[in-house]
Amino acid sequence: MPASQRRARIAAVSAALALTAAVATTAAATASPAPQPSPQHAAQAAKDAFSFAVIGDTPYGAGALAAFPSHVAQLNADKSLDFVVHVGDIKNGSDKCSNEYFDTIRADFDQFTHPLIYTIGDNEWTDCHRTSNGAYNPLERLARLREVFFDEPGKTLGATMPVTSQADLGIPEDVAFTRNRVAFAAVNVPGSNNSMLPWTGLGKTAPTSEQVAEVQHRTDAVIVEIKKTFAEARQRNDRTVVVLQQADMFDPTYNVPWTDISAFTPIVQTLIDEASAFSGDVYLFNGDSHVYNADRPLAAGSPWLSKYGVTGSAHNLQRITIDGSAKATNYLRVDVAGNGSAGKDQPVLSWDRVSFK
Repeated sequence: MPASQRRARIAAVSAALALTAAVATTAAATASPAPQPSPQHAAQAAKDAFSFAVIGDTPYGAGALAAFPSHVAQLNADKSLDFVVHVGDIKNGSDKCSNEYFDTIRADFDQFTHPLIYTIGDNEWTDCHRTSNGAYNPLERLARLREVFFDEPGKTLGATMPVTSQADLGIPEDVAFTRNRVAFAAVNVPGSNNSMLPWTGLGKTAPTSEQVAEVQHRTDAVIVEIKKTFAEARQRNDRTVVVLQQADMFDPTYNVPWTDISAFTPIVQTLIDEASAFSGDVYLFNGDSHVYNADRPLAAGSPWLSKYGVTGSAHNLQRITIDGSAKATNYLRVDVAGNGSAGKDQPVLSWDRVSFK
């Protein structure tokens, strides 16, 4: 190739390289910044967020009963709430478990404009054998509660929200539902050792055969409900599982004797098994002991593991006890973050106590 042609080709290649470099420089200078969440995405996350309230161990006594409608009205006025949960004990441990009282509370519950999920407490059936309570057969009172408060299985009290129930097992109070990748299970686990304490008000010194049969049937159903809730949560890739019940199975306010908690053991073991196999956070809300508390009773090293004699542990399970009895001067407002709005180290659930006026 003649020298003149070589010089021309080199000049052409150099010009092309210069043009390419200039284009690259311009592109780099005008490149868009890292993509940010769109306003639509942020709006959707905010829309997916929701809130609910938890109350329990109320109303206790005549004064609290008189004030209860105003508490319902305040909860109704909080339009940001999606639903309300009452974790049981609709009366104190000494007043009568009468039909009239049940009807009064049902009338109050009917004033809720939010959906209301109610888990049954021990004061309204398990402990009704006490002389001061009317010396009722607790199983008869449980049947009456189901007639009064769960007359439409699959529907909440207050405003209607569909739930799945265990009505086919004769336990309509055990319900489950989901909301924005959060799975909920509300189950009948009462205090008084899961209803295994003797009916001393009826002259019994040991659990009766019908009492034991009821506890076994109901506990089996609770375990089925918990396992089903976790299985479906894993299948849907839910973010969080929430279990709601009355009994405080990990009461820190006194040295719990084994005879007061032994019948909770299979439920505790089920919670460990299911929570430890779940990738997200798990929350257990309960009443019963009346003093607000938040802890991790099933984490490795917890004394409750050896007290119950269970295997394994579940650090991702957090338990929250609701203020009750004389301390039922507030409700627990629980805020649930929208999908994708909670960071890696940020919990899906957060909460605060809101005082009743």
